[in-house]
Amino acid sequence: MSAIEIALAMLLAVVGSGYLVRMLPFSLPLPLVQIALGAVIAGVFKHGVTLDPDVFFLLFLPPLLFLDGWRIPKDGLMRDRGVILALALGLVVFTVLGAGFLIHWLIPAMPLAVAFALLNDATGLVCFRFAVAAAVTGSFSLLSASLSFLWVALVGLGVGVVFTLAVSFAQRWLSRHFGQEAGSPILISLLIPFGAYLLAEQLHASGILAAVAAGITMSYVELSGRVLATTRVQRTAVWNTVQFALNGIMFVLLGEQLPASLQGAMESVAQSGHRNPWWLLVYALAINVGLALLRLAWVWISMRVNLLKAHHHGTATKRPHWRLLLATSLAGVRGAITLAGVMTLPLLLPDGTPFPARELAIFLATAVILLSLLAASIGLPPLLKGLELPPEPAIRQEESLVRRTAATAAIAAVEKAQHELLEKAPAGDVDTYTSAATRVIALYQHWLDENASSEDEARQLRKADVAERELRLAALQGQREAIFEMTRHHHVSDEVSRRLVREIDLQEARYR
Repeated sequence: MSAIEIALAMLLAVVGSGYLVRMLPFSLPLPLVQIALGAVIAGVFKHGVTLDPDVFFLLFLPPLLFLDGWRIPKDGLMRDRGVILALALGLVVFTVLGAGFLIHWLIPAMPLAVAFALLNDATGLVCFRFAVAAAVTGSFSLLSASLSFLWVALVGLGVGVVFTLAVSFAQRWLSRHFGQEAGSPILISLLIPFGAYLLAEQLHASGILAAVAAGITMSYVELSGRVLATTRVQRTAVWNTVQFALNGIMFVLLGEQLPASLQGAMESVAQSGHRNPWWLLVYALAINVGLALLRLAWVWISMRVNLLKAHHHGTATKRPHWRLLLATSLAGVRGAITLAGVMTLPLLLPDGTPFPARELAIFLATAVILLSLLAASIGLPPLLKGLELPPEPAIRQEESLVRRTAATAAIAAVEKAQHELLEKAPAGDVDTYTSAATRVIALYQHWLDENASSEDEARQLRKADVAERELRLAALQGQREAIFEMTRHHHVSDEVSRRLVREIDLQEARYR
């Protein structure tokens, strides 16, 4: 199959998996279905894909990590930065080292450096290059690696921030002076993660951190409010499609690699003296149990440290329920980032010999992903059922404050616009503009009344909002069906129909 046919087959498998997972009589995580489809494609149709690790890394990771950085809640990130750093850095190093030594002890045929490169997430990918370098060169210097890590991390973050700001400034300047095509901002947002990644790699820094930093910076650039509303709606739809497609293709590709990886894994295990292929399942189960125990130990220790700190500062802190700690351990699901890391292990060493235990590493990573997904799907619902979770911050009060402030600003803007229109309007149109302004102000006055009313009145108003939303959606659907009916009978042109339906779709997007 040609590259284009393979790409189309991958996309078709991703689309099919979305329907198939809904047709099954039982609940199953979507990635498992996608992996199974990939294995069927490779095993039954004999159309496996030979992946170039560098191309794979470049194609999939920058946009996914960029989107994660873009959409991560920044206030929560700063508020819980201590806990997040403890999990994102401390836990990653703890589990990678602990599981790495466990894997090397279980499977002596797998070099220790490859074992460390096997289990990585977005943070561990920064260390991934050092583990691979150690496996390729056979040497490792802690001092050199530490200095290199500082360069890789700091320059990577700086490149992501500066590149995104520079591109955003250039785009605004060009559009202000020369205008722009409607799709340009969306295309630029798709290209930014690749540009930041490639530029950082050229400087021998972390393209991964550059992509994440670019996404975080992009979220702050958005606060300027200069992007058109229609552009934001369209861009969100495009990015959701890209995220769904890339995640799906990665798991389908993993399934396609599975038959060859299984064969190579059996050969690697045979070098350890275990010729029975069932040992692979034993290894996979042992690694998953080890990861869960390491995660549980780290979370428990972190909890104890936080409780001691709170007690030292005289702060009253409620001890988390044991089920919540256990759920945290099961929630450590491995997924697309672990897959992307292990799939980019080099095919060959510098001397031309195959990379040691590469197929075994891919197979074990696949097994870890599958088992962690199953464990979370089966174990989390009963663990969390009836569990009283720690209270969230006062989100409703924050939302009410924002709504009230925004409504006040909206009313002021309407009154200002009304005054300007009345100055230019003919005398006969004064009542028309005044009536229109009154109707618009009433919409926002509703928000202010809701915030000022009692809890019971506010609850009734929210019920009224839900009812009004359903009625508006029904009205929009009726409009759309009428336009389609007129177009089918040639009472209106396709061009007019598309324009009017687009207006209705944009209105409906406000209520979905």
